[in-house]
Amino acid sequence: MLKIALTGADGLVGSRIVELLKNDFEFIPIPQTKMDITNVEQIQNVLKEVEFDIFFHLAAFTNVPGAETNKELCFKINVEGTRNVFDFVSGKNKKFIYVSTDFVFDGTSPPYNEDSLPNPIGVYASSKYEGEKIVNPLRQLADGGQAMIVRIAYPYRTSFELKKDFFRTFKFYLENSKPLLMIADSLMTPTFIDDIANGLKYLFNNYKPEIYHLVGSQSISPYEAALKVAETFNLDKSLIEKTTYEEYIKGKAKLPQFATIKSNKNNFWKMKTFVEGLEEIKKQL
Repeated sequence: MLKIALTGADGLVGSRIVELLKNDFEFIPIPQTKMDITNVEQIQNVLKEVEFDIFFHLAAFTNVPGAETNKELCFKINVEGTRNVFDFVSGKNKKFIYVSTDFVFDGTSPPYNEDSLPNPIGVYASSKYEGEKIVNPLRQLADGGQAMIVRIAYPYRTSFELKKDFFRTFKFYLENSKPLLMIADSLMTPTFIDDIANGLKYLFNNYKPEIYHLVGSQSISPYEAALKVAETFNLDKSLIEKTTYEEYIKGKAKLPQFATIKSNKNNFWKMKTFVEGLEEIKKQL
């Protein structure tokens, strides 16, 4: 059984991956309380005791608005932290997987696939792209190393107490009769986390040092996404109002406007549309 050491195992995405794949792989979670990825000495002390086949690096500073006012901390975690862990793992000649984001694209000329050129427009996005450059699969391959990048987009799941994703935020507002002001002239690509886990099952077992997109098969506007949540769970659609991208981002962190993300490489797991994901969640609830 493959041994997979991972950071971020207690987060929104990581905890579901471990839950769904725990019978297929031996997961070795490395929690932040045990290993601060910005501390090189701590990394060496902890990881020298751990035997693993693949290191799955999911931990990150993910607060997009917060990154704008905490640039130093964001870059320390997402860039320096990634470099520290990657240096140790590549020094042991072990496989490394870096989880990145659709935010590395600027959202001006979609669709974006694995070969599209990133052009980040915010602090968080820039930090994740700098992390990508550190583990660059093509460069590592040339240098004899092994690294994979997996980009995900707008992950959501049925339940998770510690953090609300966009879907459960929409649902919470509507269930509590709170109005939602949603962008109608932009696109997002919602990704059901169970699909991410199943896609990763294939990638863990069929490792190649390349870039992969594990993203939902439908891109929709946030406004349309909120309507789908209301329709699926019989909630009040009249609470959902439209706004424009330009209005919404005034005074806020910039977001990619047309984040239509595709995959040219995922022929191994069929990713759900947002509606299919919501139907699956209804069954799980």
